[in-house]
Parts: sequence; C-alpha cells; structure tokens
Amino acid sequence: MEVEVKLRLPDSAAHQKVSDLLSPFHLKTHLQENIFFDGASSELSSKFAILRLRFYDGDSLCVVSLKAKATLIGGISRVEEDEEPIDPSIARACVSEPLRFGSVINSNRILKRARDEFGCGDKGFVCLGGFRNVRVVYDWEGLKLELDESQYDFGTSYEIECESADPEMVKKKLEEFLTGNGIPYSYSKLSKFAVFRSGKLPE
Repeated sequence: MEVEVKLRLPDSAAHQKVSDLLSPFHLKTHLQENIFFDGASSELSSKFAILRLRFYDGDSLCVVSLKAKATLIGGISRVEEDEEPIDPSIARACVSEPLRFGSVINSNRILKRARDEFGCGDKGFVCLGGFRNVRVVYDWEGLKLELDESQYDFGTSYEIECESADPEMVKKKLEEFLTGNGIPYSYSKLSKFAVFRSGKLPE
C-alpha cells in the first residue's frame, strides 16, 4: 500500500514559489512520460485498476506499474501499487502496438498479475494515452518531497506530494510550510490518472 500526501497548487506562480523555497534541498529532476493501458474489454478499469508504463528522462528507464483500490480523501492518497522495470525499447514497442504485450507477458511479473488476477490481456490490451510530468525531488526536513508539473493535452496542473507512513504528520508539516510562506493550496481530490481521464483540469 502506497500512502501519499497530495496537495494541489493553484497555478504556476505558486509552483514557482515552492520551487524557489525548496531549491537548497534539490536532489534530482525527472522528466516522466506516463502511458496507461486497459484490457480490450475494460478488465482493469471495471475493477478500479490501472496499468501504467512510466518512462524516465526519455528512454533511460521504464517501469510498469499496476495500481488498484485507490482512495484519495482529505489530501491523503492510498493505493495498492506493484511495479517492476521493463526494457524501454520493449515498452515503446508496446505503446506503438499494445498487442506486443502478449509476447512479454510471461517474462514480466506485473503483466502476469494483470492477466492472472484481472483477466487482462486475454483479448489484448488497448492504449488509453497519457501525459507528461516534470517531477522535482527534494530532501526537506527528513522528508522526500516531489513537486510535480503535470502537462495534459488540456492544460497543466501543479501538485506537491510526499510518501509517508505517517501522512497526518506530513500533511500538517506541509500545510504549515505553505501557509507560513503565503502559498495557496488545496487538497487534491483526483489522482493524475483521474484528471487525465476526465479531460479537464480540476476546479
């Protein structure tokens, strides 16, 4: 179970202010490309699950993830997540032709789970599309903060996230940081995938 605090920033100005304040604590920046898939008969989405390929910094790394049973309440996200690296060249081929997943399904634990637990792939896979994300990672007061700029076809959204086993403590700490610096925020109500699927930025 992945547990994260997710706070939404209203605009690029708030995002820039957070970026400036956290710059001394910068660890790394990733350019991510997220592509989502379902079974041809909606085997995953009908059970509230998601299959995602995430490419990092071009094709330097690709990870396949299976997410299920997601909740997002009061800015705290909980989701069952399982992931495993996959050869980026194979992943790109699967994006172009999702039927190619069939040739690698037995050699990848996540794809096997999608088939064995959800029946996904028996009739093939379909690509749902995706979005790009610029993720900047910081080590701030013992926390690993991730500042996201998510670029959808219909606009850009901004979010700060932190994975923790004690989300209430982290949320309080982040709220104090943002409020103390006059940065507006709200609790994220939708996952990035849900925003992508809705076709519009959250209100």
